[in-house]
Amino acid sequence: MAQLSNRLQRLAPSATLAMSQKSSEMKAQGIDVINMSVGEPDFNTPDAIKEAAKKAIDENYSRYSPVPGYPDLRKAIVAKLKNENQLDYTVNEILVSNGAKQSVCNTVMALVNDGEEVIIPTPYWVSYPQMVLLAGGTPKFVEAGFDQNFKMTPEQLEAAITPKTRMIILCSPSNPTGSVYSKAELKALADVILKHDDLFVLADEIYEHINYIGKHESIAQFPGMKERAIIVNGVSKAYAMTGWRIGYIAAPEWIVKGCNKLQGQYTSGPCSVSQKAAEFAYVADQQCVEDMRQAFERRRNLIVKLAKDIPGLEVNVPEGAFYLFPKCSSFFGKSDGETTINNSTDFAMYLLEKGHVATVGGDAFGDPECFRMSYATSDENIVEAMKRIKEVVAKLK
Repeated sequence: MAQLSNRLQRLAPSATLAMSQKSSEMKAQGIDVINMSVGEPDFNTPDAIKEAAKKAIDENYSRYSPVPGYPDLRKAIVAKLKNENQLDYTVNEILVSNGAKQSVCNTVMALVNDGEEVIIPTPYWVSYPQMVLLAGGTPKFVEAGFDQNFKMTPEQLEAAITPKTRMIILCSPSNPTGSVYSKAELKALADVILKHDDLFVLADEIYEHINYIGKHESIAQFPGMKERAIIVNGVSKAYAMTGWRIGYIAAPEWIVKGCNKLQGQYTSGPCSVSQKAAEFAYVADQQCVEDMRQAFERRRNLIVKLAKDIPGLEVNVPEGAFYLFPKCSSFFGKSDGETTINNSTDFAMYLLEKGHVATVGGDAFGDPECFRMSYATSDENIVEAMKRIKEVVAKLK
């Protein structure tokens, strides 16, 4: 019988993409669905960045690029890390990939051996554990739930570390919760990591610029941590460039060389034109980034206010990114007479089918009591979506 590889059978499909596809199918049927399931800015890429891409086409940037990315883009990333984060890297410590998602996967594949453990605080981005499984590793989940603002404590981290632990994956600002680790909280985690030899942290900082509490803090800033940290970042969220597919890692050179070897075998360098656009994004005026951040903060305030007005939802205030992750467990076991809600996936499906609002159940993120809404959409859509949700959940008794 024809059969896919065991490697592939270990993986689960992406719940976020599945929900987005289902909402698209309903839209194609003429149903007015508000899609709050996808982590993608609704803004267009700024015009000046698009012009830089057009210029690159005219200048014939149409050939294979170096596997780790063009030197000029890597230099721009080095300058960004120095100017914005006060971190000193060299061009040889930067590898550009086809989106930050590949950057994460490259790192996991390059560092994790069969049977080694990777600590992942829950809730987590849906792809982290799947990438660990793909590498033959074992995801080890640390529950950091609603009551602790979805942030792992140093005590929890220490308790989770075993002789098999190879890596910790930390996302701040967080997808799916919007939680942001403070400098003091990161320092406490770094102190734990530095007590254990050959233990690394993958710091996913893709939402760095969508931050509502001040300056972004990186765990790589503390003495000894630059040698242990792999920073993942890119242009998708800050510059509304999701489809351009440019991400990068900043890491010790030996790790970059390993990821370069891997990338050279299965994708080679990222899109040449996208790289030139990203280079311009990093060196140009950054007002567009701040304008979008302010819009997201306004939307955050709006959706939090409206969600807190829905009986049955427990809502915290996200400090970054563009997600709300309310607790919906009070609805479990309730029914509208046709549909019974047993878990957060049922709840998300109920909102889609009865309220025509696409969200994602928290089961997919490792927290079965919550669900995720993206507020990377217009104020009008947010108001209408929350009105629909309030109406349909009121029918659950």
